Amino acid sequence: MTPQQLRQRTKAFAIAIIRFCRSLPKTDEARTISWQLLRCGPAIGANYRATCRSRSDKDFIAKLGVVIEEADETAFRLEVLVEAEIVRAAATKSLDKEVDELVRIFVSSRETARRNRRLRRAAKRPNANREPRT
Repeated sequence: MTPQQLRQRTKAFAIAIIRFCRSLPKTDEARTISWQLLRCGPAIGANYRATCRSRSDKDFIAKLGVVIEEADETAFRLEVLVEAEIVRAAATKSLDKEVDELVRIFVSSRETARRNRRLRRAAKRPNANREPRT
């Protein structure tokens, strides 16, 4: 998946979260969780866009961590809505599936970035295992 496709996917997820929150009951509990969900759900896409503009590998990896945290928080809020019996599990099924896939994508991306960073750093160091020239 290209960065552009992932930007589109996270934007579509943000819109789905907004529409879902509009459909929640108008109780105090639902409003509170909805407000929290409206902050973390769309933040996945916003933070991913910032990640795409990272200035270094270290910055990219750190920003991906923020994206993963927002996605995990979104998954948590959706679970709470179901377990508190505010909505039925069927109502969150597609959002649950999408946020789980997004977490997997971003965790995999972070691991790849970490591995690539280690390899680049190792390539810059003098080889300690090489025998000295005579």
